[in-house]
Amino acid sequence: MIRKTMAAVAVAGVLMLGGAPAAFAHGAGADDSNYTPRTPTQPGLAGSTATSECNGDVPWITFRVVMADPDGVARSHEAKLVLTDGTHTYTRDLGPLVNNTLSGRTLWPGAKVDSRGAGIAWPGWEVVGGVQTQTGGNFGWTRGRITATLTVNPELVVPLSYPVATSGCAAPKAVSSAAILPGILPATGLNMALVPIAIGGGIVLLVGTGLLLARRLRRS
Repeated sequence: MIRKTMAAVAVAGVLMLGGAPAAFAHGAGADDSNYTPRTPTQPGLAGSTATSECNGDVPWITFRVVMADPDGVARSHEAKLVLTDGTHTYTRDLGPLVNNTLSGRTLWPGAKVDSRGAGIAWPGWEVVGGVQTQTGGNFGWTRGRITATLTVNPELVVPLSYPVATSGCAAPKAVSSAAILPGILPATGLNMALVPIAIGGGIVLLVGTGLLLARRLRRS
């Protein structure tokens, strides 16, 4: 009788041990079905800006790029500015973000400055025969209606248009920049270098005329 009782207990123990892993596995599966994986927050450029201004008759774009990337999932940290009118597209590299930010300014496409920062080229104008001429080339399309997009890995469309033009930003000066040398005024009818010579010649002529009249008076 005791042997039968012990055998029954042993069988029950085996059954209980064999069923425990199954029950544990079933319980784990139930927990897994209730687990929702967390989706990383996608990066964004909210708060980034790009504005235009005409400074010293030169068109500039001032920009500030701020990328929010709380989960560090951005695939790029190189900022670019893309301009398009639907037909033409131009991309300007702005540089790498440092601590997810970047700010600065860049010349408007088609604009150039010399070593002193003075404007020597403007969009929509080209030098033809040594004279600045409106041709519509040299990124002239950027003066019209355009769409501007700041892009890193995320991207953001920003309002941007050619700056409100001063006389210089609207059009280059009529005189060719190649004809104007530093410190020399452009000629306006009389060469300024000849003015001292002309004055000196006039003085000599007046003195000579006075001496001639004095001699004639003495003879008379």
